[in-house]
Amino acid sequence: MENDSISVQKDCYTVWENCLKVIRTQIAEQTYTTWFDPIKPLKLVDKVLTIQVPSRFFYEWLEEHYVHLLRKAIDASLGTEGRLEYTIIMEKQEKPYLPNHNSPQFVQNNDNHTKPQNSAPAQQKNYSNNNYNNVNNSPNTPKKTSQFNQTFQINPRYTFESFIEGDCNRLARSAGLAVAQKPGVTSFNPLMLYGGVGLGKTHLVQAIGNYVQENGQKKILYVSSDRFTNQFIEALKNNDLQSFTDYYMQADVLAIDDVQFLSGKEKTQEIFFNIFNHLHQSGKQIIMTSDCPPKELKGLQERLLSRFKWGLTADLKQPDLETRIAIIHKILQSEDNKNIEISGKVVEYLAHSIDSNVRELEGAIVSIIAKASLNQSPITMELAKQTVQQIVQPVDSSEINIDEVQKYVGDYFGVSVEMLKSKTRKKEIVIARQIAMYFAKEYTGFSLKSIGYHFGGRDHSTVIHAIQTVNDMMSEKKELKMYIDDLRKKFSK
Repeated sequence: MENDSISVQKDCYTVWENCLKVIRTQIAEQTYTTWFDPIKPLKLVDKVLTIQVPSRFFYEWLEEHYVHLLRKAIDASLGTEGRLEYTIIMEKQEKPYLPNHNSPQFVQNNDNHTKPQNSAPAQQKNYSNNNYNNVNNSPNTPKKTSQFNQTFQINPRYTFESFIEGDCNRLARSAGLAVAQKPGVTSFNPLMLYGGVGLGKTHLVQAIGNYVQENGQKKILYVSSDRFTNQFIEALKNNDLQSFTDYYMQADVLAIDDVQFLSGKEKTQEIFFNIFNHLHQSGKQIIMTSDCPPKELKGLQERLLSRFKWGLTADLKQPDLETRIAIIHKILQSEDNKNIEISGKVVEYLAHSIDSNVRELEGAIVSIIAKASLNQSPITMELAKQTVQQIVQPVDSSEINIDEVQKYVGDYFGVSVEMLKSKTRKKEIVIARQIAMYFAKEYTGFSLKSIGYHFGGRDHSTVIHAIQTVNDMMSEKKELKMYIDDLRKKFSK
C-alpha cells in the first residue's frame, strides 16, 4: 500500500510538471511566479488531478483569468477526458464556496486544510471619521494617543483612475486594486511594492487608501518609516509605548512607506514586528513600499524579512515609451491643463527624452506649461528642449546631451545634424551616424529606443548594430580608432 501511495503521488507531480511546461510558454515569468509557483499537486485519481491553492481569492483569480490556459494544459497532459479539482486553504472558517460553471469541469474541494481562528479575535470597531489618519475619538481612547495622529495625509488626487497602467506596473496595479476591494481577505497580505524613485509606489499606495475609504468604513493608517520611527522614539521618551502600539493596532489597513529605512533600527523593528503580527493574525491588511525586493533589504531582522515574503511582492519598473506618452496625455487632460495645446511632436520628444521616472516627466510638463503661461507664448520644441536639458541634464552637469553629441560628431566629419538624422545611406554619413549613436549611448544614458528616435526615428536594433559596428571597426581600423579618440577628447573638455 505504501508503494502504491508513493506511486500515485509521483504521478500527480509528473502530470502537474507537464502542465506547468505548457503554461510557462504562454505567460510572462512574473505572472507564472505569482500565480502558478504557489500551487501544489496533491493526487491523481482516474484522470482527475487535484491541486492545492493558497486561498479562495487565489482560486477565483485563476478561474477568471487562466481557466482556458489550465484547460489547455490538462488536455495536453491527461487528454480531453482529464479534469482538475481544487483544494483551497481557507483563510477563515466559512461555508464551502462552490464554483458556478460547468466547463471545463473544474471542481473545488474544501478539505481540512484550514487555518485555525484566533482564540481572541480583535474587537471590530466602526470608524466613521472621514479623515483617514484620525484616531477613534471615543471616550475610551487615551488622550495621549492624539500625539501619534501625525501620519501622512492621503492625497485625494492619487486614485486608480489617475494611475496610468502599462507593462511596467500592471501586476502592481492589479494587486493594489484587489487589495483595495478586499483588504485583508486576499492572499496578497502583506503587499510589498518596490521600485526606484518616482515610479508610482506612493501614488499606488494612496490610491488603495482612497479606494478603501470611499467604499467602506475602514480605518487606514498611512505613514513613512521615518515618521513611524520618530513616533516610536517620542513614545519611549514619554513612557507612552502602550498608546503607540494601541494606535497602530487599531488599523484595518496599515500602509508604511520606504521600509528600507528601518534598517539597523533594532528596537523600531521589534515594535513593528509585534504590530505586524497582531494585524496579520487579525485579518487586517498590511501594505509596504521599498526601493528593492525583500531579499535585497539589508539590516533588517530575518523574522521580519520572512514575513515580508508571506504575501505578494510586485515591482514597478521604468515606464516604457507608450506609457510615458499616455502619462503626458493624462496630465494634459486634467482640469487645470485642458486648454493647453502641445503638438504631437513635442509630446513624443518629451516621452523619448525623459525615460527615467514618472516624477521627472510630470515635473518637465508642469515646468513647460508654467513657462509658456508666464511668457504668454506657445509651447514650442525649443522650449521643450531647454526644459529637458535643465531637468534631465542640469546646466552645471558634466553630462553631455544628445544634441551636443550630434553637433560634435557632425562638425568633426563635416556633416550637418539634419544629414545624421536623414535616411541617406552614403558611406561617409553612415559612419558618422554610427559613431554619433555610439557616443550617444556612452555619454547620455538614453535608452536605445530613445537614441533611435533622436536619429530620425530609427529602431533600437539599428542603434545596437551601429554600436557593434563601431566596436568592431575600432579593433580592425586604426584610422577609425583615431577618430574615436579625437572625439572623446572633445567630449572631455
